[in-house]
Amino acid sequence: MVSVGFLIRLHAKPGQEQAVAAFLDGAVPIVEGEPATTAFFAIRFGPSEFGIFNAFPNDAGRQAHVTGRAAAALFAKAGALLTEAPAIEPVEIIGSKLPDRALSATV
Repeated sequence: MVSVGFLIRLHAKPGQEQAVAAFLDGAVPIVEGEPATTAFFAIRFGPSEFGIFNAFPNDAGRQAHVTGRAAAALFAKAGALLTEAPAIEPVEIIGSKLPDRALSATV
């Protein structure tokens, strides 16, 4: 069950689009180590606009993520890769469908 999340928009500097995509893909193993990060999606809106959507069971999980390794890595790379600071929007999740963890481990 998830109740809160983050929608984060990222704008890549010209020529840094592939580096941003690689960075986001590389974040997956980091968030796998965060028990309260129930869902993590790295997404692309267009040629140079990317995003992250995270879902958490509660505010404590969301806070643990924002003070964790993935967030620290993002802010450490932001100046080199992005045209502006990440736009972080906290969201309330009003409905969701997530795969069963046992099932997703076997697929």
